[in-house]
Amino acid sequence: MVKSIRVHETGGPEKLVYEDVDLPAPGPGEVQIRQHAVGVNFIDIYFRTGAYPAPTSPFIPGNEGAGEIVAVGAGVTQFKPGDRVAYAGTLGAYAQARNIEAKFVVPLPDDISYETAAAMMLKGLTAEYLLFRSYAVQPGDTILVHAAAGGVGLILCQWAKALGATVIGTVGTEEKAKLAREAGADHAILYRSEDWVARVREITSGKLCAVVYDSVGKTTFPGSLDCLKPLGSFISFGSASGPVEAFNIALLAQKGSLYVQRPSLFTYMADEARLREMAARLMAAVGAGKVKIAINATYPLAEAAAAHRALEGRETTGATVLLP
Repeated sequence: MVKSIRVHETGGPEKLVYEDVDLPAPGPGEVQIRQHAVGVNFIDIYFRTGAYPAPTSPFIPGNEGAGEIVAVGAGVTQFKPGDRVAYAGTLGAYAQARNIEAKFVVPLPDDISYETAAAMMLKGLTAEYLLFRSYAVQPGDTILVHAAAGGVGLILCQWAKALGATVIGTVGTEEKAKLAREAGADHAILYRSEDWVARVREITSGKLCAVVYDSVGKTTFPGSLDCLKPLGSFISFGSASGPVEAFNIALLAQKGSLYVQRPSLFTYMADEARLREMAARLMAAVGAGKVKIAINATYPLAEAAAAHRALEGRETTGATVLLP
């Protein structure tokens, strides 16, 4: 038996139930991890509310964590009990221990803590594919990052700055503007009180941006398209304000032959070799200090509902971690 958070029916944070569950031995190709830290992400809310359908009911939410391997299933040769590891993968993270396919697990260097690893896997791997794969940021590029003080936003600001980009971020408060600037944003726009499209045009002297990274969704579209120079890329990777609604694709031609993507981390992670390459680049960036992971809230596993309320209420900055 291990303590876990389970969702028996979708709905609000109160649907996160702290209870005992049976944990069998790991199956073929699986490892069992005693978890030291678990990451909290907006995707967890999407599953809890039913916006993303869970494959089973009840289910244990959460897609990232870090800990120590305590057992391995048949056919697993790359890991052994005692190994420090981190992962981003299938549901089941909100628990003291879990089984997960070894293909989703990566070695954790000694110089990166469990808490940092749990806070950075989904967000950091997301930033990796956004900056190096969906659009390859080049020195001299000007980029726009929405929600720049959020978990992914702070990583994007730091890493893009290290790549030589000029970073513009949108944020909701002056406190978050300060965080974004400290993370490398050259300009922070207060979207609630400023016309952010006009500010982007002003900041860039009308040259606009090579790429817009948007995890907000409904309320920032189609304004984001107006921030792009011809042949620019709009990359939607989240929908905190609701999904982008259907639009006339001819709009992309009218606004400068723009590219639009809606990528998913799990598509990139489906190739094990690519996942390990992505994780190695992330671990190296964190280890070298190019990217610092800000953990600004921790909660006991039993208080996962409070963590969700804070995240939904836009009260958080950086990463939130549960401690089993």
